Amino acid sequence: MVLLRKTDYDKAIEPLKQVTINNLFARSVIEKQVTGVVYADNENTPETFYVVHPYGMSLLFGNTDNEEFNARFRNYALNTDKGRNKYEWMQAFPDSWDKTLLKLFKGCIIKADENPENNRKNIIELNTRINFKFNVKRYLDFKQKNITGNSKIVRTDKKIYANMKGSVVPMYFWDNADHFYNKGIGFSLFYDDKLASTAYSAFILGDKLELGIETIEEFRGKGFAQYTCSALIDYCLENNYEPVWACRLENAGSYRLAQKLGFAPAIKIPYYRLSN
Repeated sequence: MVLLRKTDYDKAIEPLKQVTINNLFARSVIEKQVTGVVYADNENTPETFYVVHPYGMSLLFGNTDNEEFNARFRNYALNTDKGRNKYEWMQAFPDSWDKTLLKLFKGCIIKADENPENNRKNIIELNTRINFKFNVKRYLDFKQKNITGNSKIVRTDKKIYANMKGSVVPMYFWDNADHFYNKGIGFSLFYDDKLASTAYSAFILGDKLELGIETIEEFRGKGFAQYTCSALIDYCLENNYEPVWACRLENAGSYRLAQKLGFAPAIKIPYYRLSN
């Protein structure tokens, strides 16, 4: 397991094209849209890759049979050398990785609902991630009945980028405010002249735009997220982007909101939280 130089990221492009689950976060790193890291089994002819986005999402893909890589990856995932100070959320492709990982993490893997104390040390927590498929008719039907258009929504500028607080905000997905404003897009809702909610492009690659959404805690439960997301979805439709939504199954709020806005669950995959 070696850290690839950025000049070698191109070696992961073709293998990544074989990945059929949502992988825009990995593409954004490999295509150098954001500053992440890429590991591989070797530098010269890599067949196994591990891509980490700066937000902490990661993708393991490629050959599952390299025992040396797998052994090194096990140590990395369990953070045995304390090299990481935060956990990572990992997807793996193809699904044959799941059997390999169950063996690799034997004795160290636990389902999320079996981890009541949220123990993260030397434990791999198994969650579920949902990839959704957008249905424009369902969205438009919902919008006609529920989106009044009375809220004050503006494009997310550099000042809003800096002031938006929360755990899923644009600054965790873009290198800086200029990068976001020039290459991304977002819309922010104000309530009584206070910033309340922001929906933004976590990633834009090709004709796909993946949505991110955050509502400041004091304004939650008022339906602001659906208004703000609607502005971003309208932008997608007007500019020929396919809106993309993915979340943990355990994130009930995001799961429900996605379905309100016309997204239907399409793929369910294991989602591993690696030890910090």
